[in-house]
Amino acid sequence: MEELKKGKKLNVAAVRAGMHRETAAKYVKAGKFPSELTLPRHWRTRVNPFAADWVEITARLADAPELEAWILLEDLATRKPGVYSAGQVRTLQRHIRRWRAQEGPPKRVFFAQEHHAGEAMQTDFTWMKKLEVTIGGELFPHMLCHTVLPYSNWEWATVCHSESLLSLKHGVQAGLFQLGRVPEFHQTDNSTGATHTLTTGKRGFNDEYEATMRYLGMTPRTIAVGESNQNGDVESLNKAVKNRVKQHLLMRRSRDFASVAVYEKWLEGVFERANGLRSEKLKEELAQMRPLGACQQL
Repeated sequence: MEELKKGKKLNVAAVRAGMHRETAAKYVKAGKFPSELTLPRHWRTRVNPFAADWVEITARLADAPELEAWILLEDLATRKPGVYSAGQVRTLQRHIRRWRAQEGPPKRVFFAQEHHAGEAMQTDFTWMKKLEVTIGGELFPHMLCHTVLPYSNWEWATVCHSESLLSLKHGVQAGLFQLGRVPEFHQTDNSTGATHTLTTGKRGFNDEYEATMRYLGMTPRTIAVGESNQNGDVESLNKAVKNRVKQHLLMRRSRDFASVAVYEKWLEGVFERANGLRSEKLKEELAQMRPLGACQQL
């Protein structure tokens, strides 16, 4: 267009613009730029694999807009085995983003880490107060002792009320019993359940904690003081586990449970369903870990 305004002929202007003369003639005739002639696509290039359940999905989103793609996919995969898989979560996210473009803002969470299969288990404590779980109508303030295999993101958790050594032992043991195998290392932050302050100002392992790790066949390791990022996987998944439980509470439509035992059993189901989508990487982990002996019960 600029070359034509300078008085150049169409073929010269086309060459200088890097296009064929007929293409240039089309734009001149239309009086528009290429970007103005490109019409937005309103049709799908692929069949929506969630078409059969889309009405249900959008109904759930309308009822609870905070629901995320993974929890909806997890629910569908549990109820319809063999129909859906974990690899479809991004596809569902794309469809939900389109829905949320009109109904509400999307929420996305990423946890990108690289680790060796079966190398370590990380454990940390996290408060669940903000979820406002109640037992028989009474507020139930509690923590979770949260154990994670960083390579596969396999996780387990037990209910507790403090970061004590007893709570730590119970949580680690519960996780190992679920796995039936033992990794090489067990990693914690500098909680008082596992460590104490040395005269040098550094942190050392408590004798009873070290004895527990020897009995279970794991080498204890911790993070540097003030370097919580070194326990980054379980720290990140602490946030994720609260969100996961919140999402399941939204699906349940009630935060009240008849008893602590009922709540704990419900939590087990939450983690079993989550871990079901991690089975492929978990197989790699288990293949690298040692069997947990029947006598290794605390």
